[in-house]
Amino acid sequence: MAKEFPLEPVQVQTIKTKFRNISGKLPDEKTVAEIEKLRKFESRSMRGQPPIIWHSARGFNVYDALGNKWLDFSSGVLITNAGHGHPKIVRAITEQLSKPLLTTYCFANQTRIELVQKLVSITPKGLDKVFLLSTGSEGTECALKLMRTYGRKIGGDDKSVIVGFENSFHGRTLGSQQMGPLGSGRAWIKNLDPEIVHVPFPDGFRNENTSFSLFEQSLEKMGVKSQNVAGVISETYQGIGPNFMPKEYAKALRQWCDKNKAVLCFDEVQAGFGRCGKMWGFELYDITPDLFCMGKGFSSSLPISGVVGRADVMDIYGPNEMTSTHSANPVCCAAALASIEVIQQERLVENAANLGKILQNRLNEIKSRYSKYIGFAPAVGLVGGLLMVKPGTKEPNYDLAWNIVYGCYRRGLLMFAPVGLGGGCVKIAPPLCITEEALNEACDVINETIGETI
Repeated sequence: MAKEFPLEPVQVQTIKTKFRNISGKLPDEKTVAEIEKLRKFESRSMRGQPPIIWHSARGFNVYDALGNKWLDFSSGVLITNAGHGHPKIVRAITEQLSKPLLTTYCFANQTRIELVQKLVSITPKGLDKVFLLSTGSEGTECALKLMRTYGRKIGGDDKSVIVGFENSFHGRTLGSQQMGPLGSGRAWIKNLDPEIVHVPFPDGFRNENTSFSLFEQSLEKMGVKSQNVAGVISETYQGIGPNFMPKEYAKALRQWCDKNKAVLCFDEVQAGFGRCGKMWGFELYDITPDLFCMGKGFSSSLPISGVVGRADVMDIYGPNEMTSTHSANPVCCAAALASIEVIQQERLVENAANLGKILQNRLNEIKSRYSKYIGFAPAVGLVGGLLMVKPGTKEPNYDLAWNIVYGCYRRGLLMFAPVGLGGGCVKIAPPLCITEEALNEACDVINETIGETI
């Protein structure tokens, strides 16, 4: 179980820079009192993040009510791709609220019409249909349903196997946790679906065998016949790293799915909308999936998600057979449409690609300096990670990762609690509007914090 960050007020060193402003005690007594109220009435599962009560957030900064200012390396949790509180997004939400029109269920609304057209216009040719939902887990659950239904339609009841990857994460619901078996997340499920199987992910770090033959060998070892595979789902990058598959592997996977008439789905919930220096992360592989799921950075604000895919797969269910209560909520649609426009107009995809090279160089430098404690330091676009390990091993070092996140919090750099396999990953995911100067300052803080922590 993850540790809770301490609530004891601690006097911290005063920091005043262009991007950070920290003074007094962290957390202060009032913050402690308010968080204790929250803990009294809220599920314990909601604890676990550094003790800050967000008061406002703009661009790539987060503020509390006392005037402390953090440089944000979390984007919430990879949500605010266009930046916190972008005026255009706020205006779009406000205008929608003022109509007023707050919900329409599956009845049409104008922003929904505009949004689905926009999505199809920015996706690869052949991905012609959209199904809007509310959360990433809903999206991956929908993908599971579509893959299996389509497989059985074209190949009979035997064509129902779903292949996922070890140490992947697709959400916290029944189907999504079976497809994404990271850690002990699915331990609560008594009756696991025997036709959801997993193969090693070719990350090149913990699994050094990145050949596609391992995929085929793993299925054969489990007794899975290729013709019985309905679909294959993979995170575009595994969030525990971020871990990307080699381009050659992705291409071979695409060919294998074509040969065996299996639906290929990428979970873009973390990777989409410019995060990887491409509008869609799977574009890094020079392939097009049959389906992909989106969420998180979709609106840079309000909850909205969805699935985009081939019409023959997306239209397999008839009217009222696949719906969701808050699907295409007009307020969320307005926010999403505005966010996409900001990402395009402010060239944030290009900014992520350009600054991604700097981020990778800085993480390589940090890894080189502390190679005994950092096993892997991947970065693509504006997502990166430092995989902290116990010296001489690849075993995750959760305590060290936790101490680094806590130390950065006290220095004015905000990241969410360590994630990934064994909780050993210090995840880096700033808003895509961050500047080179701010990015370098944040990396300096990480470097200093590690040096003082080990």
